[in-house]
Amino acid sequence: MKPGKEKTAFRCQECGVAAIKWLGRCPDCGKWNSFVEERQVRSLTSPRQRGLTDFTSQAALLSEVSAAGLSRIPTGIAEFDRMIGGGLVPGSLVLLGGSPGIGKSTLMLQIAALVARERTVLYISGEESQEQVKGRAERLGLDAGRLYLLSETSLEEMVECVRKVKPELVVVDSIQTTVRMDLASAPGSVGQVRECAAEFLRLAKSTRTVFALLGHVTKEGDLAGPRVLEHIVDTVLYFETEKQELYRVLRAVKNRFGPTSEIGIFEMRSSGLVEVPNPSVAYLAEHRRGPGSLIVAALEGSRPMLLEIQALVSRTPFGYPRRMVTGIDVNRALLAVAVLEKRLGVNLSNQDIFVNVAGGAKIREPAGDLGLACAIAGAFGNFYCDSDGIAVGEVGLGGEIRSVGQISERLREAQRMGMAWALIPQGNLKDRPGQGKMEIVPVGHVGDAVRWLKSRAKDHGPRVRESAAHS
Repeated sequence: MKPGKEKTAFRCQECGVAAIKWLGRCPDCGKWNSFVEERQVRSLTSPRQRGLTDFTSQAALLSEVSAAGLSRIPTGIAEFDRMIGGGLVPGSLVLLGGSPGIGKSTLMLQIAALVARERTVLYISGEESQEQVKGRAERLGLDAGRLYLLSETSLEEMVECVRKVKPELVVVDSIQTTVRMDLASAPGSVGQVRECAAEFLRLAKSTRTVFALLGHVTKEGDLAGPRVLEHIVDTVLYFETEKQELYRVLRAVKNRFGPTSEIGIFEMRSSGLVEVPNPSVAYLAEHRRGPGSLIVAALEGSRPMLLEIQALVSRTPFGYPRRMVTGIDVNRALLAVAVLEKRLGVNLSNQDIFVNVAGGAKIREPAGDLGLACAIAGAFGNFYCDSDGIAVGEVGLGGEIRSVGQISERLREAQRMGMAWALIPQGNLKDRPGQGKMEIVPVGHVGDAVRWLKSRAKDHGPRVRESAAHS
């Protein structure tokens, strides 16, 4: 056998671009001091370079191809199955990311134990010993079933174990600790992450095994490793809330076999992550009526949720007023402030404005604009917005209230939660559901909505006087 040939390259640890010499700044992504030397030994008699997958097929008509073998594997956690489209697809590669301590390992160990009741599962940990994983499973009260544990960081040993055990689900915790021995680069480097993920992809497609890879994140909150990692895998799941929050929101960023607009909501308890089937009840559990508080009906995928927007307006002691926004796009909050000032004559130029979506939730659609504007107006005018109603609508630059999608689903959720009234755009009046006792109030301008809320507050005089007394 001819001796191997050593190849040296410098590779950016952020974007993966290679260079023949060390560079202080990456010419592709602009990061400083991100180049690391990588050495790789290849045999001169090695065959041609392998592709990402080993399978091949003859050209066939789409109508003649059968997908009967792609029956999904239920995980036993309904919230997780619904979010990814009905369960795990055989032969798929799933990447789960999130900040440290958010619950990635806990969730995947729970899923592994539930699937192992009827199928063979292999849990590979490169960060914990078998005894430590066992202790965590006992603390969570998980049934072992046909769950195999392996503490290993060598890619070659993992592949050998997978071929020996022949599991239907493999959990790798984590991809950054996995090492391919024929690569000289350090664990977690661009080359190691890319090659290990590609090997898992080849193994998943050839054996029809589901691989779930756990991934670390950078200090910016992005998945660590090269961007090609997210292109290789079939599904990218990400915990978007911090571990200090009560509820953990799991979002599908990429999904070849299901929707990407769905989310899963979990609560961390001593028994592990527990699914929250009714997020509206969870987010409104501690809602209290008061100035600057209004409920909106937001939509996450196909699921409507009632969320509370809180606003606080206070005269600034500084020359420049502050605008602090949490849980909603800051640009939409600034737009609502500008509309209130220009179209309604509300003087907010000398007021500090603080906006928050209670419970750590996030509103990603413009349907929360009307509730946001009314909450700010209520906080400034110190009048109550009743807690038994909702506001839905997009606010335009002229102050007009524009229609939003799926108004019927939002109103049905409000009816189910016992809401008495709803402010909706006039354009959505024809789409509202006909049943229910909830009062539907169509509005065409943000001023109409604020005046209606003020008139309703006057009808509840004691609450207004109570608010003034507290202030």
